[in-house]
Amino acid sequence: MSKSTAGLVVAIAVLVLVLLVSGLVQHSEFVENLHRQRRLAAELRILIPERRNALLNDPAAPIAGNPEGDVALVAFFDYNCLPCREAALNFQQALKDDANVKLVFKEFPVLGPASEFAAEAALASRKQGKYEVFHLALMGFSGLIYERTTLTIAGLVGLDVEQLRRDMKDPAIAAAIARNRELANDLYITGTPALVVGDEVIPGVVEVARLQRYIADARAKANVRLSTSAKLAF
Repeated sequence: MSKSTAGLVVAIAVLVLVLLVSGLVQHSEFVENLHRQRRLAAELRILIPERRNALLNDPAAPIAGNPEGDVALVAFFDYNCLPCREAALNFQQALKDDANVKLVFKEFPVLGPASEFAAEAALASRKQGKYEVFHLALMGFSGLIYERTTLTIAGLVGLDVEQLRRDMKDPAIAAAIARNRELANDLYITGTPALVVGDEVIPGVVEVARLQRYIADARAKANVRLSTSAKLAF
């Protein structure tokens, strides 16, 4: 075997070894990530029921759809989060498709002061009975939402802007947003959009068809729990 051939063989052997080691590392990382996701899912199945009341029954959290719906979608969002706007459209479609679903809004501004201002304004708009129309208008805006944008949109949907400014100073509004942040932290929600349905936390945009599957699954599991509770009562 010539020196050049021997050198080529060694180079190929080294390359194969590097690829094998790289593949093993990637496989190990994949397996570890899978285990991490499973551990988190198991932990959330404990955490979510413990925080069900905070998720569903905070009087400061606006609700759309059927207030008595048997399945709740709990949405964490930021008005300057572009994927949140797509998610908002999907939630509206889900409410149209299923009259027994309620949507709970959790203002969760994570993208700076302008987002904080918009969240405060949205919650303050409840005092004028215009939360949902204002929320959808903010979500329907195509650009970044600054403070002046928020107030302009508020005026366009019929809100008294001066009253809105005054209502935004209510300490209860800042307290509601703080509770949302604490709840998000408890459930390992670090960004937007995020959705809680049943005993699961789903990050990112959920397409309508997938959303319908989550709703059906949550409903089926709730029915099983009710059936089990009824049997235990006898």
